[in-house]
Amino acid sequence: MSDLTPLQAVLNARSPLSADGSGPRRGCPLSDLRDRLRRAGLRPTRQRLSLGWLLFGRGDRHLTAEMLYDEAMRAKVPVSLATVYNTLHQFTEVGLLRQLALDGSKAYFDTNPSEHHHFFLEEEGEVLDMPECGISVDSLPDAPEGMEIAGVEVIVRLRRRAVSGRG
Repeated sequence: MSDLTPLQAVLNARSPLSADGSGPRRGCPLSDLRDRLRRAGLRPTRQRLSLGWLLFGRGDRHLTAEMLYDEAMRAKVPVSLATVYNTLHQFTEVGLLRQLALDGSKAYFDTNPSEHHHFFLEEEGEVLDMPECGISVDSLPDAPEGMEIAGVEVIVRLRRRAVSGRG
């Protein structure tokens, strides 16, 4: 029996060749991730592939570095917290992730880098994508000299209402 986790087994495997033997078969999630990293200008190192697999393998989500580090430890991916931070920032710089400034003590990273808005559940520290609802932000100030507005992000902070007791 192998000591490798399923993630490690996938990363250690060679990509299957296409029917004509000319290159990796398309449709392989790991091959797709390698291609995605290369297109973004990043070398697909084992650590980037491992963290990318954890990040992008479950659809759109919002994570902190600590959350991803905990997932990596559970998956037996040998990375340091510093490597997780560096990888998240590299992925953000090339447009694979979007960093959200929601809480002064933590940065959240969104695997959906398209422009969209968020709810932030303050007590839980959880981020949710806001449904498309046609929010418009009018009357933006002019950008300072030599600058342009790159985007507008709406974050709606939510907390549970205090329940009044009845006596």
